[in-house]
Amino acid sequence: MLSLQEFLDVNPTSFHVVNTASLELEKAGFASQSYPQATSAHFAQEKGVVHRGGALIAWNWPVNNPASDGVLIFGAHTDSPGLHLKPNCSSATLGWAQLNVEIYGGVLLNSWLDRDLGVAGRVYLADGTSKLVRVNEPIARIAQLAIHLDREVSEKGLLLHRQHHMKPIWGTNSSLSFTQWLCEKIDVSPQNLSGFDLQLFDTQKSALLGSSREFLVSGRLDNQVSCWAAVKSLVDITRAQRPTLVALFDHEEVGSESINGAAGPLLEHVLAELLLNRKDTESFATIAKKSVFVSADNAHAIHPNYQDKHDHHHAPMVNLGPAVKRNANQRYATNGELASRVVAAAQRARIPTQDFVANNAMPCGSTIGPISATRLGIDTIDLGVPQLSMHSAREMCGSKDPDYLVDLFTLLGSTDF
Repeated sequence: MLSLQEFLDVNPTSFHVVNTASLELEKAGFASQSYPQATSAHFAQEKGVVHRGGALIAWNWPVNNPASDGVLIFGAHTDSPGLHLKPNCSSATLGWAQLNVEIYGGVLLNSWLDRDLGVAGRVYLADGTSKLVRVNEPIARIAQLAIHLDREVSEKGLLLHRQHHMKPIWGTNSSLSFTQWLCEKIDVSPQNLSGFDLQLFDTQKSALLGSSREFLVSGRLDNQVSCWAAVKSLVDITRAQRPTLVALFDHEEVGSESINGAAGPLLEHVLAELLLNRKDTESFATIAKKSVFVSADNAHAIHPNYQDKHDHHHAPMVNLGPAVKRNANQRYATNGELASRVVAAAQRARIPTQDFVANNAMPCGSTIGPISATRLGIDTIDLGVPQLSMHSAREMCGSKDPDYLVDLFTLLGSTDF
């Protein structure tokens, strides 16, 4: 299995996350197939994967292992906030060649300034096929205005217009279109290119930081840390206590309401196929009552420079274990009874955990937990690795916490907690 840093460095988009996860699971003996083409024989496999776009469902479910005691599902999301290219992405302004981008999700816009950006995603060809691409070299940059031309920026703050100020520069030769340049890079003729889903990414690799290398810094920690931990755990669990699945969804950062998002029917359909091909006599409703959904997404670590933004009694610190995320208003779906069982199991195994509850004056975000719980009717716990700089182009977490998350997932999959 790739290390977390290797995983982060090769996965600039949700498409790449799914491709990498599929390949790693295949190496571990999981049969992989795209979802539209998956047959009954594929769903009858003990270990299998189906994928569609930026979403993936994998399972370890022996055919003779009934789901009468429920199933265990580790859920996460593959997407991160960023800058996506618009279809007509080439433009020219005052001699500068620029790119038209669409802002995806809750981006910390200032974090994308003055960074060396590459481009990655999927291109679609005239013959109906597609190709995964990653131009892993700096090709664009969003240049910040010099302080001499904005002398009050440090006192009054930086104001960025989402349409005017976030257009990357990528050249001075406006006669060359971006798609022409791209086709040369990926060895595709312009006549054969019919469309694309592309986005920009920071080409700087992940790194360990700090006096004792106690921090991990990278783009897309939210939520590729959870994706990596879920896949690694599914590979590491040698004797699953119950049928165990990993569900990696796309489009969480924009609300999950899509065919590949947690609000869509993909997981429900895959579960139905798995049950059908195991001839399980229990109804889905009966199985759901006994099942557990672990929704993994990063949490806010306490920030030393903005202490007033946190509830200090529920503000996790990096390298002290995953945080159980709770919210009485159901922005997180953590069930108190389930959380008690999970924390007790972690304590017995000496895996540290923490609690996160938002400051009442600073409402928290949400994740796939409440959406999946509502859709499936399965008891759910929301938890995740504490981090700083969430939704920045370059985020930061503790270097120990991802391994704690793997340990926790592996424990839950291997024991009757």
